[in-house]
Amino acid sequence: MIGLGNRESAIKRPSSPRSPDASRLTPHAALVIFAKAPIPGQVKTRLCPPLTPDEAATLHGSFVLDMLERTKTATTQFKLPLDRYLACAPSSTHVFFKIMEERQGVKLIDQVGDDLGGRMTQAFDVLFSRGYHRVVIVGTDVPTLPLDYFKQALAQLETHDLVLGPALDGGYYLIGLRKPAPDLFADIPWSTDRVLTLTQEKAHGLRLTTATIPPWRDVDTIEDLTALIEAESLDAKKPKNERAFSNRTAGALQLLAKRLSTRA
Repeated sequence: MIGLGNRESAIKRPSSPRSPDASRLTPHAALVIFAKAPIPGQVKTRLCPPLTPDEAATLHGSFVLDMLERTKTATTQFKLPLDRYLACAPSSTHVFFKIMEERQGVKLIDQVGDDLGGRMTQAFDVLFSRGYHRVVIVGTDVPTLPLDYFKQALAQLETHDLVLGPALDGGYYLIGLRKPAPDLFADIPWSTDRVLTLTQEKAHGLRLTTATIPPWRDVDTIEDLTALIEAESLDAKKPKNERAFSNRTAGALQLLAKRLSTRA
């Protein structure tokens, strides 16, 4: 997960330059989905309790599938010139990831590093070494992220060194670069509400031109989950072709809502 927090006051809203035409984007871009295997007790631990480890793992697994499906749809819908990768933890050899590789047509790499910053640095290094000109990393805790945001992120990297997708708790759910910048990830207090601001300050010091795409809420805490459940209940009232939630995640959230109401 790279959703690392934000309070709305922490978001620095830039001017809104006209996005380049996606149809004219240069090729050789990579989109990397950072994901953990849905192992009970190792994912979404901040939701436990009130969720059980098994419930948290099931929800996380659904989120991973959502992101794989949504990125595939976005790539096709907007004809985005990119390859999709799944950055895997604890290992790309885990059966879950092997199934995703086969069914979702995504390439696998391992997450390597002592903390999130180290793992992202390594992922960027691997992809740039393979010849990609733009690399975007996204987390899996934003199951309804608009498809257009992927297009916006790639477009911004045509004219900027760095693009960030601010999260509503002080962090970011997406980050993209068009050249390696390992110092950008050094000495960042991950999982705090200072992540976005400090990253922007570091980018300024490194003379990286920076853009942001619209903010979005990721799911880290029970408050985030409650907000997501409420959003799903509203989404369910829309026509099927306008719903943002997958049937799988909508069903999981509806079941969790019923269980949580009895536990309260």
